[in-house]
Amino acid sequence: MTGISSLEICAGGGGQALGLEQAGFEHEGLVEIERHYCNTLRLNRPRWKVFEKDLRDFVHEDAESFKGIDLLAGGLPCPPFSIAGKQLGDRDERNLFPVTLDLVDVTRPRAVMIENVRGMLGAVFEDFRERLSVRFQKMGYHAEWRLFNASDFGVPQLRPRVVIVALRSDSVEHFSWPTGTGRNPPTVGDTLYDLLAERGWRGANKWRARADDIAPTVVGGSLKHGGPDLGPTRARKAWATLGVDGLGIADEAPARDFVGMPRLTVRMVARIQGFPDEWKFSGRKTASYRQVGNAFPPPVARAVGEKIRHCLSVPKSLMAVSVAS
Repeated sequence: MTGISSLEICAGGGGQALGLEQAGFEHEGLVEIERHYCNTLRLNRPRWKVFEKDLRDFVHEDAESFKGIDLLAGGLPCPPFSIAGKQLGDRDERNLFPVTLDLVDVTRPRAVMIENVRGMLGAVFEDFRERLSVRFQKMGYHAEWRLFNASDFGVPQLRPRVVIVALRSDSVEHFSWPTGTGRNPPTVGDTLYDLLAERGWRGANKWRARADDIAPTVVGGSLKHGGPDLGPTRARKAWATLGVDGLGIADEAPARDFVGMPRLTVRMVARIQGFPDEWKFSGRKTASYRQVGNAFPPPVARAVGEKIRHCLSVPKSLMAVSVAS
């Protein structure tokens, strides 16, 4: 392996993987169980080695070959901790924290980065967080978590997300959390104007003026439900204040004489999530939208990744001096 290496789990449509690549990490492997998501990763980065399999199977069958990786990163399933669900935590079969910790134990990376929803910081999960810290400590890592809003990193939506970073004891003092850009993110109107106007829609300028705020948190939808939309009733009402019909996803931009509130396309929502326009999504509209809606915005992943990369790039001699002192 060359450079600063990483292993990505629950890679999804590539939001975190892309951000970490931008931060300078070289992905040695990416693990994802969903076929369309894997195809998206292969479509955009043919050189990436994608493992299309259950994470549990990967731990038993492939993990040994990744011993000593620099970074183990992933966005674990959020339903066990989401306030929109039953918040079953450890009792939810979708909770992949235990198998992820087993993977850490096998691979012993220099750093770990895990993304999840704000709900896991709730009081109901205090014992869970304590057990997580203890397990990391037993393996020689110090774990911390921070709540970030994507809007602090230039993404035009709020999108609060928890990021957990675990580092070996000799690296901890060289790590600091990113603080954001210090500037307001662009509005939805400024972000999407060119895409809404690409078919000559006469109402584009008026819409741009109305969409003068950032977006509510984009919701990815559930595999158990029907077609894509921009979220539950509260979210759709928030979108309506921006002049967007959140009841579905459009196939294309509004036509020249369109009247009413437009629906967004998958590409438009991807831009709201911080994806570059050249990033393609595999599958039909519903499958593509779910990849976008469930993604970790690349700019946030990049910001945290840059801090981890800096920490891991500190010469070992300096780490030794810090530990000795």
